[in-house]
Amino acid sequence: MKPINKITSVLTPLDRKNVDTDQIISKEFLKRIERTGFGKYLFYHWRFRSDGSEIEDFVLNDPRFQGSEILVAQENFGCGSSREHAPWAIQDYGFNVVIAPSYADIFYNNCVKNGILPIRLTDQEVNELIQKGKHENFKLEINLEEQTVTGQDGSRYEFTIDPYWKEMLLKGWDEIALTFQFDSYIAAYEERKQSV
Repeated sequence: MKPINKITSVLTPLDRKNVDTDQIISKEFLKRIERTGFGKYLFYHWRFRSDGSEIEDFVLNDPRFQGSEILVAQENFGCGSSREHAPWAIQDYGFNVVIAPSYADIFYNNCVKNGILPIRLTDQEVNELIQKGKHENFKLEINLEEQTVTGQDGSRYEFTIDPYWKEMLLKGWDEIALTFQFDSYIAAYEERKQSV
C-alpha cells in the first residue's frame, strides 16, 4: 500500500445517505479474482443506463470531479454486506479518502486495511463540504499527521482516528507488512526452535 500523509484534491460531493456496498459495487461485478479493475464498476447503476450510456447528472460523470481523490458522502456510508470489493472499487477509481458522518463498521475497517483513509466529521461539517463542492471546484487538504481537513477558503475541521490505523496508513503498511517489521524476532525464534 502507498503511505498517506497529505492529500490535496477537489472533493467529489455524493449527497446521499445509507449508500450500501451493493450500490458501491454491484454483485454482478464480484466474479473477478484480482483486487484491481473494479473502479470502472464503481456506482455502476447510478453512472450508466442499461445501454451503457452515461447518466449525465450523476456526480462521477461531471468533468469537474475527474481525478478527485476525496469522496464526501452522507451518513451510514458502506452499509449492507461486508464485501471487501467496495473499498477496492473506491480506491481503484482513484479515491484515497472518504469523508462521511458515519460508516458501517466492517466497511470502515476494510477501508483502513486497504489503504483508504475514512474520515468521520459531523453532519453539519459534511453538509458544509458537500454544499461547497456542489457550487465550485472546492479543494481540500487532508493532513493525516495533524488529523485535519482544510478547505481552500481556510475552513478547518479536525478528525480522530485510532493511533494503530493512523500509523498503518502513514507508513503504507497492511497487516502483513506489519508482521514483517518483526522479521528478525521471527527468524530468531525459528532458529532457537530448530536447535532444541
